[in-house]
Amino acid sequence: MLLIPAIDLKDGHCVRLRQGDLDQATVFSEDPAAMATQWVDQGARRLHLVDLNGAVAGKPRNRAAIQAIIEAVDESIPVQIGGGIRDLDTVEYYLDNGISYVIIGTAAVKDPGFLSDACSAFPGHIIVGLDARDGKVATDGWSKLTRHDVLDLARKFEDYGCESIIYTDIGRDGMLSGVNIEATVRLAQHVRIPVIASGGVASLDDIRALCEVSQEGVDGAILGRSLYEGTLDFAAAQTLADELVGSAEEDEGDGA
Repeated sequence: MLLIPAIDLKDGHCVRLRQGDLDQATVFSEDPAAMATQWVDQGARRLHLVDLNGAVAGKPRNRAAIQAIIEAVDESIPVQIGGGIRDLDTVEYYLDNGISYVIIGTAAVKDPGFLSDACSAFPGHIIVGLDARDGKVATDGWSKLTRHDVLDLARKFEDYGCESIIYTDIGRDGMLSGVNIEATVRLAQHVRIPVIASGGVASLDDIRALCEVSQEGVDGAILGRSLYEGTLDFAAAQTLADELVGSAEEDEGDGA
């Protein structure tokens, strides 16, 4: 179970939003690179970046902060980024500058051809971000709820060759209200590629619940506000996840 600290970037600062609302941004650090180093020092094996200004502008907007983060962490730590990725040039720019995975969200829904081209041009480096409420996909920073069924789109995007899917329950993101385990598992059971849970992780109880469904294809979780507000200790969470998943794998092996 891969636990991934989130670093949301707005105007060069590390912030957290409530339900994706830019007007409800809380600044947690004016030095995102130092924040990245902190999570790596605590055992993070991957980092999740979001360019919030880029999501609005439709193109990268926090380049200096992003590059500082990449330079601050060990090259062995993969970094994934989303927000405002609308064309192949942006994908190539990020991959050429140290990013391991590029997350395509709104553009994947609005322009599936772009996603297909990205998966073909950069195999193994494209992650799809699916944000949903009540099974329907949302776009444009969650401001628009579409009629697209999240399961149907997930299967379609899997066929394109995306590496994994980040599934966010937008009703829970930033609210510390617990993970929507049922919806996350339902999605994981409908695809063969890994699913990363996002939205609502608040405590070690959520980590335990996620680990219980890891064998269903839920391979990781993105942690945000819970880390920054201190309701969840990252090092303790990752240690617990490793112990629980490792124990489950041993039990499965003993029973084989």
